[in-house]
Amino acid sequence: MNINFASTSQTGGRETNQDETGALPGEHRACFLVCDGVAGREGGGKAAQLARDALLAALAVDAPLNPEETAGWIAIAEHAIHQAQQNNPNFEHMSTTLAALFINRDDPRAWWVHAGDSRIYHFRRGFIHRVTRDHSLVQQMKDAGYENTGINSNLLYNALGVAGSQPVSYSEVMPLEDGDVFLLCTDGFWSSLTSQEMEQALRMVNSPQEWLALMQKAINRSEKNDNLSAVAVWIGSPQETTLFQSMADSARFLPPRKSPQGTL
Repeated sequence: MNINFASTSQTGGRETNQDETGALPGEHRACFLVCDGVAGREGGGKAAQLARDALLAALAVDAPLNPEETAGWIAIAEHAIHQAQQNNPNFEHMSTTLAALFINRDDPRAWWVHAGDSRIYHFRRGFIHRVTRDHSLVQQMKDAGYENTGINSNLLYNALGVAGSQPVSYSEVMPLEDGDVFLLCTDGFWSSLTSQEMEQALRMVNSPQEWLALMQKAINRSEKNDNLSAVAVWIGSPQETTLFQSMADSARFLPPRKSPQGTL
């Protein structure tokens, strides 16, 4: 089953970019990820880099992946952060979000893990099929039925590197279908787009590169103060299963039409 992917990572309105993206495609396995260093704690960007590098290194051998080994891979990534915390007192509180997708290509299956508010969206036949639930105070209050307006969306209760944090969340293992699409992204990316806009953009493009570029174009039209990063993963031929349905739905992704000269 063919896999195409693309990634983007931009500084946005920040002085530095503390996001990291990663991709490790192979003949038997594939892994894709995004990490977002937690703001307000020195070394967030370092934590994101360490988690990415350690996780990809653990999967460097191109062999079929076993879902039962996933917890061990995550432990390796978190251990790299804890080691750096111990070696440098300035980084003792550094942490990072994580969203990682694993694919066994020999028996086409996928599963994923996440910590924090970096997300994984799964699209099937052009529509949102599943999405991770943020490890944030905002999400907790929403799930409990409480009003969360005005709550700082950056307050997380889980991230790699945080002492005593809850375990990362694991998805079920699922068989892949031709046309499946995954979007892994940090909060700076997904917070500027609705799920419906992601679907609409997906129906207008022929490649993961075009899809990211179209969504990025829409994001750039709004004020953006955070780093924004994403990895798009296409399984097989999604463009053959998605159809652009409505010109009205595409308004945000198309340049505004100019009125003929002399008319209003």
